[in-house]
Amino acid sequence: MSIFICPICQSPLVPAADTWRCDGSLNPKNTCHPFDIARQGYVNLLPVQQKKSKAPGDSSDSILARKRFLAAGYYQPLQDLLCERIQSILPQDGARKNKESVTWLDIGCGEGYYTEAIAQTKGIDRLIAADISKAAVLEVAKASKAAKRLWLEADKLDDSKATIYPIVTSAAHLPLSNNSLMGISSIFSPILPTAFNDVLQQGGYVVIAKPDISHLASVREALFDEVREHNSDKFLTELAPFFDLLETHKVSTELSLSEQALADLLTMTPYAYRAQPDKRRALLAKAAAASFNTEARFVVYILKKRPL
Repeated sequence: MSIFICPICQSPLVPAADTWRCDGSLNPKNTCHPFDIARQGYVNLLPVQQKKSKAPGDSSDSILARKRFLAAGYYQPLQDLLCERIQSILPQDGARKNKESVTWLDIGCGEGYYTEAIAQTKGIDRLIAADISKAAVLEVAKASKAAKRLWLEADKLDDSKATIYPIVTSAAHLPLSNNSLMGISSIFSPILPTAFNDVLQQGGYVVIAKPDISHLASVREALFDEVREHNSDKFLTELAPFFDLLETHKVSTELSLSEQALADLLTMTPYAYRAQPDKRRALLAKAAAASFNTEARFVVYILKKRPL
Protein backbone atom coordinates (compact mmCIF):
# COMPACT_ATOMS: atom_id res chain seq x y z
CA MET A 1 0.00 0.00 0.00
CA SER A 2 1.30 3.46 -0.92
CA ILE A 3 2.31 5.79 1.90
CA PHE A 4 1.33 8.79 -0.23
CA ILE A 5 -2.13 10.33 -0.44
CA CYS A 6 -3.63 12.74 -2.93
CA PRO A 7 -3.29 16.36 -1.72
CA ILE A 8 -6.66 17.17 -3.29
CA CYS A 9 -9.00 14.31 -2.30
CA GLN A 10 -6.81 12.27 0.13
CA SER A 11 -7.25 9.06 -1.88
CA PRO A 12 -4.26 6.69 -2.00
CA LEU A 13 -1.62 8.06 -4.38
CA VAL A 14 0.56 5.59 -6.26
CA PRO A 15 4.04 6.61 -7.49
CA ALA A 16 4.80 5.54 -11.05
CA ALA A 17 7.57 6.25 -13.51
CA ASP A 18 5.38 8.36 -15.79
CA THR A 19 2.68 9.98 -13.62
CA TRP A 20 1.64 9.75 -9.96
CA ARG A 21 -2.10 9.14 -9.89
CA CYS A 22 -4.56 8.71 -7.03
CA ASP A 23 -7.17 5.97 -7.24
CA GLY A 24 -10.06 8.42 -6.65
CA SER A 25 -11.63 6.20 -3.98
CA LEU A 26 -12.23 9.15 -1.64
CA ASN A 27 -13.16 11.61 -4.36
CA PRO A 28 -16.93 12.31 -4.42
CA LYS A 29 -16.67 12.51 -8.21
CA ASN A 30 -14.88 9.13 -8.38
CA THR A 31 -12.21 10.59 -10.64
CA CYS A 32 -8.44 10.27 -10.34
CA HIS A 33 -6.03 13.18 -9.92
CA PRO A 34 -2.76 12.93 -11.88
CA PHE A 35 0.55 14.56 -10.87
CA ASP A 36 3.29 14.88 -13.45
CA ILE A 37 6.91 14.09 -12.69
CA ALA A 38 9.42 16.83 -13.47
CA ARG A 39 12.21 15.71 -15.78
CA GLN A 40 14.65 16.10 -12.85
CA GLY A 41 12.66 13.52 -10.88
CA TYR A 42 10.71 15.49 -8.29
CA VAL A 43 6.91 15.57 -7.99
CA ASN A 44 4.85 18.69 -7.31
CA LEU A 45 2.13 17.81 -4.78
CA LEU A 46 1.26 21.43 -3.94
CA PRO A 47 -2.19 22.27 -5.37
CA VAL A 48 -2.71 25.87 -6.39
CA GLN A 49 -5.31 26.31 -3.64
CA GLN A 50 -2.61 25.63 -1.02
CA LYS A 51 -0.28 28.32 -2.38
CA LYS A 52 -0.14 31.71 -0.70
CA SER A 53 2.05 33.21 -3.43
CA LYS A 54 3.07 32.46 -7.00
CA ALA A 55 6.43 30.98 -5.94
CA PRO A 56 6.20 30.06 -2.22
CA GLY A 57 9.23 29.22 -0.12
CA ASP A 58 12.85 30.23 -0.45
CA SER A 59 14.02 32.09 -3.53
CA SER A 60 16.66 30.74 -5.91
CA ASP A 61 19.14 33.34 -4.59
CA SER A 62 18.60 32.18 -1.02
CA ILE A 63 18.94 28.52 -1.98
CA LEU A 64 22.17 29.03 -3.92
CA ALA A 65 23.63 31.14 -1.09
CA ARG A 66 22.81 28.44 1.45
CA LYS A 67 24.22 25.77 -0.84
CA ARG A 68 27.57 27.62 -1.10
CA PHE A 69 27.71 28.37 2.62
CA LEU A 70 26.89 24.86 3.80
CA ALA A 71 29.18 23.24 1.22
CA ALA A 72 32.05 25.10 2.89
CA GLY A 73 31.42 23.06 6.06
CA TYR A 74 30.48 25.88 8.42
CA TYR A 75 27.56 23.91 9.90
CA GLN A 76 29.20 20.48 9.70
CA PRO A 77 29.12 19.97 13.51
CA LEU A 78 25.34 20.27 13.45
CA GLN A 79 25.03 17.86 10.54
CA ASP A 80 27.25 15.34 12.35
CA LEU A 81 25.22 15.60 15.56
CA LEU A 82 21.92 15.14 13.74
CA CYS A 83 23.09 12.02 11.92
CA GLU A 84 24.60 10.57 15.08
CA ARG A 85 21.38 10.99 17.04
CA ILE A 86 19.15 9.73 14.21
CA GLN A 87 21.36 6.67 13.86
CA SER A 88 21.03 5.99 17.58
CA ILE A 89 17.21 5.86 17.51
CA LEU A 90 16.71 3.89 14.30
CA PRO A 91 15.95 0.18 14.58
CA GLN A 92 18.77 -1.83 13.06
CA ASP A 93 18.27 -4.94 10.94
CA GLY A 94 18.00 -7.35 13.86
CA ALA A 95 15.51 -5.17 15.73
CA ARG A 96 13.05 -4.50 12.90
CA LYS A 97 9.58 -5.97 13.27
CA ASN A 98 8.74 -8.28 10.36
CA LYS A 99 11.52 -6.60 8.39
CA GLU A 100 9.23 -3.61 7.83
CA SER A 101 10.72 -0.77 5.80
CA VAL A 102 11.65 2.46 7.55
CA THR A 103 10.39 5.71 6.04
CA TRP A 104 11.69 9.09 7.20
CA LEU A 105 10.47 12.59 6.34
CA ASP A 106 12.80 15.58 6.15
CA ILE A 107 10.33 18.45 6.28
CA GLY A 108 11.44 21.85 4.98
CA CYS A 109 14.45 20.12 3.46
CA GLY A 110 15.67 23.16 1.53
CA GLU A 111 18.44 22.40 -0.95
CA GLY A 112 19.15 19.08 0.79
CA TYR A 113 22.36 19.56 2.77
CA TYR A 114 21.00 17.69 5.78
CA THR A 115 18.81 15.42 3.65
CA GLU A 116 21.80 13.95 1.84
CA ALA A 117 23.55 13.21 5.13
CA ILE A 118 20.46 11.65 6.72
CA ALA A 119 20.05 9.44 3.64
CA GLN A 120 23.42 7.87 4.44
CA THR A 121 22.25 6.86 7.91
CA LYS A 122 22.01 3.10 8.20
CA GLY A 123 18.46 1.91 8.81
CA ILE A 124 16.44 4.26 6.57
CA ASP A 125 14.89 2.68 3.47
CA ARG A 126 12.87 5.61 2.10
CA LEU A 127 13.57 9.27 2.72
CA ILE A 128 10.94 11.82 1.70
CA ALA A 129 12.49 15.24 1.08
CA ALA A 130 9.70 17.81 1.28
CA ASP A 131 9.72 21.56 0.84
CA ILE A 132 7.28 24.19 -0.37
CA SER A 133 9.98 25.74 -2.58
CA LYS A 134 10.12 24.17 -6.03
CA ALA A 135 13.63 25.58 -6.56
CA ALA A 136 14.84 23.88 -3.37
CA VAL A 137 13.33 20.50 -4.22
CA LEU A 138 14.89 20.72 -7.68
CA GLU A 139 18.33 20.89 -6.02
CA VAL A 140 17.51 17.82 -3.90
CA ALA A 141 16.40 15.89 -6.97
CA LYS A 142 19.60 16.68 -8.85
CA ALA A 143 21.78 15.72 -5.88
CA SER A 144 19.80 12.51 -5.28
CA LYS A 145 20.23 11.47 -8.89
CA ALA A 146 23.97 12.15 -8.76
CA ALA A 147 24.20 10.04 -5.59
CA LYS A 148 22.16 7.25 -7.22
CA ARG A 149 19.40 7.52 -4.60
CA LEU A 150 16.56 9.04 -6.65
CA TRP A 151 13.33 7.00 -6.53
CA LEU A 152 12.78 7.39 -10.28
CA GLU A 153 15.81 5.25 -11.02
CA ALA A 154 14.87 2.43 -8.66
CA ASP A 155 16.17 -0.24 -11.02
CA LYS A 156 19.67 1.26 -10.79
CA LEU A 157 19.72 1.78 -7.02
CA ASP A 158 21.82 0.01 -4.44
CA ASP A 159 19.42 -1.75 -2.03
CA SER A 160 21.67 -0.78 0.87
CA LYS A 161 21.00 2.92 0.27
CA ALA A 162 17.96 4.98 1.20
CA THR A 163 15.75 5.89 -1.75
CA ILE A 164 14.95 9.62 -1.85
CA TYR A 165 11.56 10.98 -2.91
CA PRO A 166 11.79 14.77 -3.50
CA ILE A 167 8.34 16.38 -3.34
CA VAL A 168 6.99 19.92 -3.39
CA THR A 169 4.33 20.19 -0.71
CA SER A 170 2.99 22.23 2.17
CA ALA A 171 3.98 21.14 5.67
CA ALA A 172 0.44 21.97 6.78
CA HIS A 173 -1.05 19.52 4.27
CA LEU A 174 1.30 16.55 4.18
CA PRO A 175 0.36 14.12 1.36
CA LEU A 176 1.17 11.13 3.56
CA SER A 177 -0.92 8.36 5.10
CA ASN A 178 -1.53 8.27 8.83
CA ASN A 179 0.95 6.17 10.83
CA SER A 180 3.28 5.77 7.84
CA LEU A 181 6.56 7.24 9.12
CA MET A 182 9.24 6.12 11.55
CA GLY A 183 10.62 9.62 11.94
CA ILE A 184 10.55 13.28 10.97
CA SER A 185 13.41 15.76 10.94
CA SER A 186 12.59 19.47 11.08
CA ILE A 187 15.79 21.48 10.76
CA PHE A 188 15.07 25.22 11.08
CA SER A 189 11.68 24.29 9.62
CA PRO A 190 8.00 24.24 10.57
CA ILE A 191 6.78 22.49 13.72
CA LEU A 192 3.26 21.14 13.27
CA PRO A 193 2.37 18.92 16.26
CA THR A 194 -0.97 17.55 15.04
CA ALA A 195 0.25 16.85 11.49
CA PHE A 196 3.41 15.18 12.80
CA ASN A 197 1.40 13.05 15.22
CA ASP A 198 -0.96 11.93 12.45
CA VAL A 199 1.69 10.66 10.03
CA LEU A 200 4.04 9.09 12.58
CA GLN A 201 3.78 5.45 13.62
CA GLN A 202 3.36 4.62 17.28
CA GLY A 203 6.75 5.13 18.89
CA GLY A 204 7.92 7.29 15.98
CA TYR A 205 10.41 10.12 16.45
CA VAL A 206 10.69 13.83 15.76
CA VAL A 207 14.17 15.35 15.53
CA ILE A 208 14.23 19.14 15.68
CA ALA A 209 17.12 21.56 15.22
CA LYS A 210 16.82 25.22 16.15
CA PRO A 211 19.17 28.17 16.74
CA ASP A 212 20.24 28.33 20.38
CA ILE A 213 20.54 31.41 22.57
CA SER A 214 23.33 33.71 21.30
CA HIS A 215 23.36 32.08 17.85
CA LEU A 216 25.28 34.44 15.52
CA ALA A 217 25.14 37.06 18.26
CA SER A 218 27.82 39.34 16.77
CA VAL A 219 26.04 39.32 13.39
CA ARG A 220 22.73 40.31 14.95
CA GLU A 221 24.34 42.98 17.10
CA ALA A 222 25.83 44.55 13.98
CA LEU A 223 22.54 44.48 12.07
CA PHE A 224 19.88 45.39 14.61
CA ASP A 225 19.42 48.11 17.20
CA GLU A 226 17.51 45.72 19.43
CA VAL A 227 18.61 42.08 19.59
CA ARG A 228 16.05 39.49 20.65
CA GLU A 229 17.35 36.16 21.85
CA HIS A 230 16.11 32.97 20.21
CA ASN A 231 13.52 31.13 22.27
CA SER A 232 14.43 27.71 20.98
CA ASP A 233 12.15 25.60 23.15
CA LYS A 234 8.90 27.58 23.00
CA PHE A 235 7.32 24.95 20.73
CA LEU A 236 7.85 22.12 23.26
CA THR A 237 4.63 23.03 25.05
CA GLU A 238 2.70 22.61 21.79
CA LEU A 239 4.28 19.19 21.20
CA ALA A 240 3.71 17.97 24.77
CA PRO A 241 0.19 16.51 24.22
CA PHE A 242 1.57 14.15 21.56
CA PHE A 243 5.29 13.65 22.25
CA ASP A 244 7.71 12.97 25.08
CA LEU A 245 11.01 14.83 25.07
CA LEU A 246 13.80 12.24 25.27
CA GLU A 247 17.00 14.17 24.64
CA THR A 248 18.34 17.71 24.28
CA HIS A 249 21.76 18.34 22.75
CA LYS A 250 23.69 21.53 22.12
CA VAL A 251 26.50 22.15 19.68
CA SER A 252 28.41 25.27 18.72
CA THR A 253 31.13 26.20 16.28
CA GLU A 254 33.35 29.25 15.79
CA LEU A 255 33.08 30.83 12.34
CA SER A 256 35.62 33.03 10.56
CA LEU A 257 33.83 34.40 7.51
CA SER A 258 35.02 36.08 4.35
CA GLU A 259 32.90 38.81 2.79
CA GLN A 260 31.35 36.28 0.37
CA ALA A 261 30.62 33.73 3.09
CA LEU A 262 29.06 36.42 5.29
CA ALA A 263 26.98 37.67 2.35
CA ASP A 264 25.75 34.12 1.75
CA LEU A 265 24.91 33.70 5.43
CA LEU A 266 22.85 36.89 5.44
CA THR A 267 21.06 35.92 2.21
CA MET A 268 20.07 32.47 3.51
CA THR A 269 18.58 33.82 6.77
CA PRO A 270 15.69 36.18 7.63
CA TYR A 271 18.38 38.82 8.20
CA ALA A 272 18.32 39.34 4.43
CA TYR A 273 15.06 41.28 4.60
CA ARG A 274 14.89 42.30 8.26
CA ALA A 275 18.18 44.21 8.40
CA GLN A 276 18.49 47.81 7.28
CA PRO A 277 20.42 48.01 3.98
CA ASP A 278 22.99 50.47 5.34
CA LYS A 279 23.82 48.22 8.29
CA ARG A 280 24.13 45.22 5.99
CA ARG A 281 26.54 47.14 3.74
CA ALA A 282 28.60 48.28 6.73
CA LEU A 283 28.88 44.73 8.05
CA LEU A 284 29.98 43.36 4.68
CA ALA A 285 32.53 46.17 4.33
CA LYS A 286 33.96 45.13 7.68
CA ALA A 287 34.28 41.53 6.46
CA ALA A 288 35.97 42.74 3.27
CA ALA A 289 38.72 44.32 5.35
CA ALA A 290 39.23 41.31 7.64
CA SER A 291 37.49 38.00 8.34
CA PHE A 292 34.39 38.44 10.45
CA ASN A 293 34.20 36.19 13.52
CA THR A 294 31.02 34.88 15.05
CA GLU A 295 29.68 31.76 16.76
CA ALA A 296 26.94 29.46 15.51
CA ARG A 297 25.02 27.80 18.33
CA PHE A 298 22.36 25.13 17.87
CA VAL A 299 20.08 22.97 19.98
CA VAL A 300 18.73 19.58 18.90
CA TYR A 301 15.68 17.91 20.44
CA ILE A 302 14.69 14.24 20.17
CA LEU A 303 11.02 13.50 20.86
CA LYS A 304 9.03 10.27 20.74
CA LYS A 305 5.35 9.83 19.91
CA ARG A 306 3.39 9.09 23.04
CA PRO A 307 1.41 5.80 23.16
CA LEU A 308 -2.35 6.06 22.77
